[in-house]
Amino acid sequence: MTKVTEDLSLEHTGDILELNLGPQHPSTHGVLRIKLKLDGEVVLSAEPVIGYLHTGIEKECETRTYFQVFPLIDRLDYLSGPIEEHGYASAVEKLMQVDVPERAQIIRVILMELARIASHLIWAGTSALELNMSSVYMYCFAEREKILDILEGYSGARMFPNCWRVGGLAFDLNPEFEEQVHAFLKSFPKTWKDLDNLLTHNYVWCERLQGVAVIDRETCNQYMCTGPVIRATGEPYDVRKIYPYSGYEDYIFDVPTKTTCDAYARYLIRMEEMRQSASIIEQALGRLRPGPVITGNRKVALPPRQELARSMEAVIHQFKLISEGLHPPIGEVYHPVESPRGELGYYLVSDGGNRPYRLRVRSPSFPHIQVLKKVLRGLILSDVIVAIASVDPILGDVDR
Repeated sequence: MTKVTEDLSLEHTGDILELNLGPQHPSTHGVLRIKLKLDGEVVLSAEPVIGYLHTGIEKECETRTYFQVFPLIDRLDYLSGPIEEHGYASAVEKLMQVDVPERAQIIRVILMELARIASHLIWAGTSALELNMSSVYMYCFAEREKILDILEGYSGARMFPNCWRVGGLAFDLNPEFEEQVHAFLKSFPKTWKDLDNLLTHNYVWCERLQGVAVIDRETCNQYMCTGPVIRATGEPYDVRKIYPYSGYEDYIFDVPTKTTCDAYARYLIRMEEMRQSASIIEQALGRLRPGPVITGNRKVALPPRQELARSMEAVIHQFKLISEGLHPPIGEVYHPVESPRGELGYYLVSDGGNRPYRLRVRSPSFPHIQVLKKVLRGLILSDVIVAIASVDPILGDVDR
């Protein structure tokens, strides 16, 4: 659909219809409400209304010890819990200058890239379902189920593994993990090709996405959009490349970009990102070597369980870490990571106590919701659904 270019000022229109899209509408990808003013089917103005999922997680983190924060931040971007955990853990590690063992870093990369693929699969499946392509939805969810099975086998949880710890991971890989991941990597290219055949040159898909929800580079800079949204403008901004973390500088992968700035470009970027993530996982599996998965720093890591039966010092050490928690030095730090939606940053302030003095999350979804007020103006109503899906917002990530 092409964007309406005629004068849209209210003085030159007929009857104006005010329409609330959401917060219950399934195509708003969560409890998002958008107040639309319509002239017929043309959007005259759009006002995003958020807050329906507000849980106060940022404030709650200030009342919990550093260990107790992990289950909370998992629920922000609930489609990529491992990346939320990594952003927070890395911020604390940077503040305390804690080194993470190589094996733990590699496992973290594998889990994060699996979460990235799973998130993009959800996006592709639900976006196609909104355009009445139910078969694509089934393909995507069947493939995502394999990733959730891998996470469940490793951590016992399907969506929120809660296995990150300051200085590493809570536990090593289960015996079946590598075999399961290899099996997934073997079957994934066929599924990817099926999705590509179903969508990329599909007439209906192309007609509904091409030229819709154009977000140019100037708008991205104005609203601080990141991830596939800014990469669709030709800007290769990816935190994994610009500010490498967890050894990403040692992996070979491309940052896909397009220049058409529309919903179709963002689709192509996410499709290619899934292939790049699979390549990173394959490289990481080849680097796995035996070793510890958590730092040996006794001020940070719990003692090995086998030591508790024979060492009173280990029992005391564990009791203090569990009851009191960590005491990072006074200071502040910001650490960004690349989530499936863009730059996810954790700003952490410590006053020397055992709880964060301030925890602020720079979520990628928040600016992507705000940019809709500019993007939706001039579209027709049916294209509003495509525009919302194309920026891939997560409302838990927005409201916090």
